[in-house]
Amino acid sequence: MAAAPRADGSENVIATARHIVRSLATTSEAADDMMRILSAFDRRLSTVPDLFSPSPCAAGEDDAPSSAVDDGAPFSAVDGEPPSSSSVDDEQSEADASLKAAERVIFHWDPSNPDSLLWDSPDTAAEYLSAVDEVLALTATSRGDLLACAEVTLQIAITRLGDEFRHLMIQNTDVLDAENLHDSIQRLFLSFRSSMSDAAVEDVEGSPLSEQCVVARATTIVLSETQIPNLIRPEAISDLRQIADRMITAGSRNDLCRVYTSVRCNILADCLTVLGADTVSSKEVRRMEWKTLDKKMKNWMQALKLVVGVISAERQLCEQILAGSVDLKEECFDEVAKFCVMHLLKFGEAIAEGQRSPERLFGILGMYEVLADVLPDIGALFLGDSKDFICEEVERVLSGMGDAVRGTLAEFGNAIQGETSKKALPGGEIHPLNRYVMNYIKLLVEYSTLLNQLLEDGSIDGRDSSEGGESMTPVAHRVLLLMSYLEVNLEEKSKLYEDAGMQYVFLMNNVLYIVQKVKESELMVLLGDNWVRKRQGQIRQYSMHYLRASWTKVLSFLKDEGLVGSSHGLSKTVLKEKFKSFNFAFEEIYKTQSAWKVPDPQLRAELRISISEMILPAYRAFLARFGGYLEGAWHSTKYIKYTVEDLEKCLADFFEGLPVPPSHFRRKLSLP
Repeated sequence: MAAAPRADGSENVIATARHIVRSLATTSEAADDMMRILSAFDRRLSTVPDLFSPSPCAAGEDDAPSSAVDDGAPFSAVDGEPPSSSSVDDEQSEADASLKAAERVIFHWDPSNPDSLLWDSPDTAAEYLSAVDEVLALTATSRGDLLACAEVTLQIAITRLGDEFRHLMIQNTDVLDAENLHDSIQRLFLSFRSSMSDAAVEDVEGSPLSEQCVVARATTIVLSETQIPNLIRPEAISDLRQIADRMITAGSRNDLCRVYTSVRCNILADCLTVLGADTVSSKEVRRMEWKTLDKKMKNWMQALKLVVGVISAERQLCEQILAGSVDLKEECFDEVAKFCVMHLLKFGEAIAEGQRSPERLFGILGMYEVLADVLPDIGALFLGDSKDFICEEVERVLSGMGDAVRGTLAEFGNAIQGETSKKALPGGEIHPLNRYVMNYIKLLVEYSTLLNQLLEDGSIDGRDSSEGGESMTPVAHRVLLLMSYLEVNLEEKSKLYEDAGMQYVFLMNNVLYIVQKVKESELMVLLGDNWVRKRQGQIRQYSMHYLRASWTKVLSFLKDEGLVGSSHGLSKTVLKEKFKSFNFAFEEIYKTQSAWKVPDPQLRAELRISISEMILPAYRAFLARFGGYLEGAWHSTKYIKYTVEDLEKCLADFFEGLPVPPSHFRRKLSLP
């Protein structure tokens, strides 16, 4: 009774190994080399002492088994008769010879030495594929020991083909360097622009914290067949397809999928790195300097805009190379495409989870716009569960970005209220906080449509604004809230000035700046004429307060109280004192307020006119009425120092921001 074969199939494996060695090894050294190769596939072979001993798979005619056909195997009936013994032997010998011929080609290439590649020579590659086809055919028609031998040979061949497949894919991917890749991107963008009739790429300058901040607005990118980039050189597609077909036929679809996806994912990761969209963790984002992060956010938006085209090209590549299996094609595409999308989403998620710094808001809004814009196109590239998964992940990141926008706006409001610098700005000029906030809000309105979606909560829509008398959108409400914080802060900062007149000059400068920023932007539409008129009225009030604070005392010296009505007639002593007091007060104001700064020329001119209308007529009348009493008196010019024209000349220097020493003051008036 024959011994039952071992459960682990060792006898078939050893028999196959003996067949291979007997067929191809001509020396003991060659046998050792082949043993090393075969042992790499099955450790059981390393324990076999002598592979040259006879085996059923390699037996000759003298030691051949009594029957080449397994007991109970079906007959190939011809006219009801079983095939003759000689016919079966002939077929067996022919199959054995075919396997030996194929093995000579396959085992000629050491799978442990991938430096010498089959596809370096087209003829060699064709010969190898022909040998693999022969082995594939034998595995479909053979039985018993011959089948076992063919299967081991096929495993070796498929392993080699997998290595060749990997090398072909890597070698035939265009070299990735930043210059060439960005040139390709530029060409793609030019083709996008030429094919879009109503889309535009808008660059918005003037981020409040970075003069070079550019917020890229989203544009839909739809690639035609001619615009889809070649990810693999076209001449290599046929070779890759031939290898893939053999591996699929051999049942090695998992190995093929693993090789294909690992290569493509690595290449796409390199591509994204070249674009500056490499993976960054939330921790790294929190520690990153703003300029570096700002650049990465822009790179991310650019990469995401291209991802639809890249994924479209990936689907096309799968169609070309993996057409032999519909399931495998979808599986490989899903894995590569998911990797590409998830790679980008990780950065979006890190940004959403990062600090709520005001300078990041416009980058987050830009990222949100681009991601929301490409979502339908990305979803359309996937099917079934994969589509649901990707869309849910994108929506999750968008939701996180929306939370980040709302949180950042809240932090921005807190920052405005919390800006409590105690140093008064020289000259009463426009405060840096005012410039920062108004530029920020001006840019904020560019995103009104998106912000109305993100800020809408139902609690403010439809209310009448006390400022504009119109229904308020969420953005209008938020803008008014931020500007109210700013106005309150500016009021507090005006109190840092000890000079009351300067307080009102500071307020005039800053409120006028706000009005100008509103009138020159979309804020005018948002806030309306009533809001602007109210601030213009405030400026007029501040102007009157300034005149009273700065010039009331000066004007008091030009009144006749104490000069007339006494029994002794006009008091020259009092008159001299009034002229001296006026001169001193005017000179002090001149030295002080010529150093103050009113940047707006119209406001500056209006203030000078107001001063002239208040002071010059009064001085002219006082001089005409009382100047004659001092004519001919000793040192009369000591008291009547200025003509009306002199004063008018001085007023032309007010609010120019020029520090004027006393000597300059006298030279300007041509006085000794």
